[in-house]
Amino acid sequence: MSVIGLSSSESSSSASLICIPDFEKAARSALSRMTWDYYRSGADAERTLRENLRAYRRWDIHYRVLVDVATRELGTSILGIPVSMPILIAPTAYQRLAHPDGELATAKAAAEAGTIYTLSTLSTTSIEDVARESSGPRWFQLYVHKDRELTESLVARAEAAGYSALVLTVDTPVLGRRIRDVRNGFGLPAGLVMANLVDAPGMKGTQSSSALARYIASRHDASLTWRDVEWLRSLTRMPVLLKGIVRPDDALRAIDAGAAGIVVSNHGARQLDGAPATLDVLPRIVEAVGGQAPVLVDGGIRWGTDVLKALALGARAVMIGRPILWGLAVGGVGGVRAVLDILREELSTAMALAGCSSLQTIDRSLVERRPR
Repeated sequence: MSVIGLSSSESSSSASLICIPDFEKAARSALSRMTWDYYRSGADAERTLRENLRAYRRWDIHYRVLVDVATRELGTSILGIPVSMPILIAPTAYQRLAHPDGELATAKAAAEAGTIYTLSTLSTTSIEDVARESSGPRWFQLYVHKDRELTESLVARAEAAGYSALVLTVDTPVLGRRIRDVRNGFGLPAGLVMANLVDAPGMKGTQSSSALARYIASRHDASLTWRDVEWLRSLTRMPVLLKGIVRPDDALRAIDAGAAGIVVSNHGARQLDGAPATLDVLPRIVEAVGGQAPVLVDGGIRWGTDVLKALALGARAVMIGRPILWGLAVGGVGGVRAVLDILREELSTAMALAGCSSLQTIDRSLVERRPR
């Protein structure tokens, strides 16, 4: 059996890669301990990291029967961008740690799969290089720096390069502590840099090792407030989504501030340990937003049934982070494409078995929270 998305030579040695946990296991063998710990770990005791995964097990699918599901339609649109499935790629940093092609491979795989790729500010490939190599829709994830001119430059570069939205990360006034990274002395190896920041003031001589992390920690703007969302919107014609929302009142403030979309996220459990699992807070946020803007969710998604549950609880789409890195580590562009194709096929199968022929037929009645 060949693996979806991998070449025949790759799949011949990877025939056991048939679900996302298989890719995670293979990636652990492929990556250095420092890189594996950086990608996989959460903050402090990793309670939220575990709860992100467990949350999906707390919901059961109450499937419908005797529904014509001979064909299933998975396509939708997000902020006017057509996508082949409600599965988008979340921003993740330093992708060339996983594979030499890094962000270029991920962006190419997203384009092939017909979905949106979100490039991180902390990418190891530049905004412009990714745009040149990818024909698909792209968003740009933004950290606001104390140096507002640098922030303005990043926004202008993304817009000039054809990115269609900004994803402002709002849950990182300071960096959460990831104990594994501290113990490993995490830093970028020689030859890898934060490609979007190499010309930033103070960056010379800090382009490798732990100096990079110290630089970012010192440059994140901890004074960022709701007023700055309006300032950011004034810089660009691109719509702005806010990523890192876990409260209904913050979701409403985001809408009032002009956000075009909400990403329910706890930063992959890498910021505040003890934050709620994203699936647990999703329904309340969807109810509060009331259809005023699309609500996306990330964190803990490993199966097509997880995607189905998120959609049933009101998400317009999900964003995938770590599974993309596992695919990248295992097989570059083919590995990322395999992960996307597996999740798509799992979602299609789950829809059929649940009695849903289209995304529009996935609703709240489909899932029930298991009694505690």
